Amino acid sequence: MAEFFIQRARYILPLVTALTVLLLGSFVPGCGRGEDEGTKLRVVSTVSPITSIVENIGGDRIELEGVVPEGVNSHIFEPQPSLARLLADADLIIANGLFLEQPTLELAEANKKDETPILLLGDRSITREQWQFDFSFPESEGHPNPHLWPDPKLGLKYAELTQEQLASLDPDNMDYYKENLEAFRERIDAMDAAIRQSVATIPVENRRLVTYHDSWAYFALSYGMEVIGAVQPSDFAEPSAREVADLIDQVKELGLPAVFGSEEFPSDVLETIAREGNTTFVDQLADDDLPGAPGDPDHSYLGLMRQNMRIMIPALGGNAAAFDDVDVSPVFEGESGAVYPQ
Repeated sequence: MAEFFIQRARYILPLVTALTVLLLGSFVPGCGRGEDEGTKLRVVSTVSPITSIVENIGGDRIELEGVVPEGVNSHIFEPQPSLARLLADADLIIANGLFLEQPTLELAEANKKDETPILLLGDRSITREQWQFDFSFPESEGHPNPHLWPDPKLGLKYAELTQEQLASLDPDNMDYYKENLEAFRERIDAMDAAIRQSVATIPVENRRLVTYHDSWAYFALSYGMEVIGAVQPSDFAEPSAREVADLIDQVKELGLPAVFGSEEFPSDVLETIAREGNTTFVDQLADDDLPGAPGDPDHSYLGLMRQNMRIMIPALGGNAAAFDDVDVSPVFEGESGAVYPQ
């Protein structure tokens, strides 16, 4: 287990980072504690779905702040040097790993306290044998698809790992974290059941996905669907004309009812594929941009999953009514004060 916790800095960032930390000091917003919050763990997370999962487990017993703004491409997000102080003050840093947030992790490793662990949820949720390599993440480059959380059962694994680490660092609140985990498990079980019920209503020949950003590999594997193509290449550039033509032919041949873009990655290319492939372009899926605004009941990881399913399932010819009874609100009482950068 210990190998997944990065305890010592291995990178030395430019001198400007260190100077920024010294100059900003206590003036960096979101880093101070009130007198009544002196015993709370300071937790820093990366992308918003992970922040939401951590918030559900930590509730109001931790100080939590995300660093990757919602709707920003987390693969290439470059953190500002001003985040160095936030990371330096953290008692725990939680990231996805699997090569997703490399610049942020480098900044964390260079500035965190020696005793502050970095919990890489993706690395600890699946084995190397379970890594998925596909269109945007070819095996030749050695970086697996890091988008585990669209599979709710892997999202639950993230929650279990978070609970374990919080309890280890803050044993006084162990029971609280455990209660939140069990409540979250019930929500995940309900989401999982709704997905399975809804996918079963999609005609078998339609249980195929063409997407822009390749975020659905683990989801498809768990729910009997197939990702037949993703438009965005591994270098996040536009695909070649040959690649686009091949995908148009495949969409036509299979008679797919829809192809899916995303709010984060608008794509004229995918619109062209849909138009020339005689299918519908649906551009509202999201993988890390939570619905609503911070503080809204559906501004959550589970809210994101419900929103995506209500878009995807009907577009493929299925019925998404099963999600009407799925509770996506936080599992804890009160306000957590978690910070979601916008």
